[in-house]
Parts: sequence; structure tokens; C-alpha cells
Amino acid sequence: MASVDAVRGSPSASAPASASASAPRHGEGVDFTTRPPRCTWDKGGPEARIRALLREAREAGCTDVHVIGGQPARLRRLAELEPMGPVLETADVERMLMSLLEQAGEQATAQLHELGYTDFAVELPNTGRLRVNFAKGQSGLKGCFRLIVLRPPSLEALGLPIELHKVAQHHQGLAVVSGPSGQGKTTTMAALVDLVNRTKPHHIITVEDPIEVVHPIRKAVISQRQVGLHTQSFHHALKGALREDPDVIIIGELRDRETVEMALQAAETGHLVIASMSTPSGAKTIERLIDMFPPEDQAQVRSTLAGALKVVVSQRLVPTADRTKMVAAAELITGNVPLWSLIRENKLFQMSSLLQRGRNYGMISAETSLNELLAAGVITEQTARRYADDPRMITPGGVKVAAAKQDASGQDLGKTALGAVRNMFGRGRQKDEG
Repeated sequence: MASVDAVRGSPSASAPASASASAPRHGEGVDFTTRPPRCTWDKGGPEARIRALLREAREAGCTDVHVIGGQPARLRRLAELEPMGPVLETADVERMLMSLLEQAGEQATAQLHELGYTDFAVELPNTGRLRVNFAKGQSGLKGCFRLIVLRPPSLEALGLPIELHKVAQHHQGLAVVSGPSGQGKTTTMAALVDLVNRTKPHHIITVEDPIEVVHPIRKAVISQRQVGLHTQSFHHALKGALREDPDVIIIGELRDRETVEMALQAAETGHLVIASMSTPSGAKTIERLIDMFPPEDQAQVRSTLAGALKVVVSQRLVPTADRTKMVAAAELITGNVPLWSLIRENKLFQMSSLLQRGRNYGMISAETSLNELLAAGVITEQTARRYADDPRMITPGGVKVAAAKQDASGQDLGKTALGAVRNMFGRGRQKDEG
């Protein structure tokens, strides 16, 4: 069977045709100069107003919406929050938010009353799917909305390294998508799931909190589960999933030792595990995985992780030179003998050096990705230096892609985001026509 809805009483999992046709997809770049927010949402009743606000945010290509009493609504575009509309009364905000909470079911309502916050996902007509957080505070009830992609994008559309296509070819092992909060990890995870879904007759089980992107039936069988609604916790869900003949297991976030332990067990026993972590780099991701365990267990964990790890992609979204879009700059660490040795020997401090010389293994440093975007004219030198881990590695004018080797399918192994970005932007400055 296909996926299940993340919340009780939510509408159909598929995005409405009107929204899919007109709304931009986060991660593909959005031309904000041609889709300004219209601010026509400040009329009507509470439910109509919040729905109109979220719809206009989608149309404007925003990624997040914040609603707090005593302030205007704020919309996040190009990673910055911008006020829109009049100052909202605290009582009006509560009425607007409570009108949506009713759709989330009794569990979300009980969580808000007991813990002071709640998280859920909801789908609205002409807007699509949203991840929602409500929290109580000094200004009353506040709401934060993340606008989820309307449909799973392709890795090419996201401008991510072509090496990531290899993830779908693995029959077992661990792949991790990392990056700071709000940097497109959910979208990249959705693209990887869609790649497997389109190309492999596999059984895919996803465990999320909450379910964000709902995947349609393609070549694979997909079972989607939400922590707190369909299962007690991530590690409980993984324990059950191993008995359900899965080929691929998707973990929304590796949050604790128990979940990491189950993920490594699954990766060791013939399953492909794809998970996300909110860590700033590949090296920090690997360190975090090991540090979740007590010191006396870490030597064994390093050995297990070295045998299981296939890839770590760490991404961040950076603004284009004309400040109309956000594009992904990705660091890519691939499983290879030098990497496995660094993990086993506890020498991750040498990761930077390995990344600089690891191009033949398909490894890409954050600075390499930024240099290639700079060479294509997609980003400015100031932006490249701002987002680089080591600004000294940014070359004035950038660095073009070197000649690439090819794998058995004929795909270039040395390419990064540049080819896809060139297709997206023409010669680097062309505006998005979609």
C-alpha cells in the first residue's frame, strides 16, 4: 500500500492540482522579484485569514511563516524574515491557530495543553502540505509553519552532486543527509526516496516526526509512519521495521543513541538506511554518531560505523548573485578505505585534508562546491567566503569543474552541483521561468 496521512482528518495526501501547477518548489530556486506577496489575507474570519496567509506565502516562494501576537506576520525568504501585513492582536492569532489545530486531532491538542507546544503536519487546499509548530509563550500562542515541497524533486533539480545517485544502487549501508536547520535536508531526503521509488522495486519504510513529504506509488512499496501517531519512538519503529522485510529504511532524524544503534544494526544486516542529522559538516556528523555512545563502547562503534557508512552529504543553502534564489552548496563524503581508516583510528581531525585530496573517491569539500558555483557566476565571492568553513580556500573567480571520470553507467563522477545549476540558471544569471 501507499503512504498514510500524518494527521487524523487530514485531506488527501496528493497536493491539489492548482497548487502543484503554480507554486514553486523549495530547493529549485524561486524568483521572488516576479512573485511578491500580495498581502490580501488580512480580511475575513480567523480560519480564512490564516489559510490565505499561508497560500500567499506559498505563492511568494517563502519557506517559513511565523505568526505571533503583537507583531506582523513574518515570512522567510532568502533565509531572512520579512514582516508582512498589519500587527496581529494576540486574541486573533490564537483564534487563527486554533482553527488549524482542530484538524490535527486530539493528540496534538493534548500535547499543546500538557507540554506547551505541539508539532504536526497538515495539508490545506491550494497551499499544500505544511509542518506546523505551535508553542505557548509570553505573547500567547505562536505558530511556525514550514512549507513542504509539493512533490518530491529530483537530485538534478536540486543541483546536488551526481554521486548521490549511487545511494540508490547500494543494497545495504548507512547514508546520512546533514546540515543546519532549515537548509533543505527534508527536500534532499525526499529526492533520495523518490529516486529509489522510481528505479527500484523495493519495500521502503519511512519513520518521521511528523510525516512531511507524502510519496506516491511508483515502482516501490512505501510505508510511512509518524512518531507519536503510528509508533512510540524512532527506535521502537526501527525495531518493528526490521521484521517487515524492508529493503530501504528512512529515518527522519538520528536523535539518540538507541536510534543510532538500531540504524547501524539495520545497515549491517542487509538494509539500506537513509537518515538525517542537524550537524554542520560531514566530520561533525560522524563525530556526533560516535559521541552518542559511552566512551567504553566507542571503539566498537567506530569499527561498526566504518563498515556501514556509504555517504554523508552536508548541505547549506546560499543566495544567488542576483538574490532571487537559494541554491545548495554540498560537501560530500563517500565511503572509501582512507575514510574508514580515519574513523577506526579516531583521526577525524584529518577529514579536511582527506576532502581536499579525495576527488578521485568522489569526495567534495564545501569550499569546492562554493568555488564551482562562484566560477559559474551563480554566487558572489562575498557569499562564497561567508559560507565557507575555511574562507582562505575560496579562489577569486572560483574554480571550474575538472575533467571527470565516469562510472559504469557513463555518469560523470567528478561533477557536483555545477551542471544542474547551469541548466537551472542558463549561464549563471538567468532567472527561473517556472
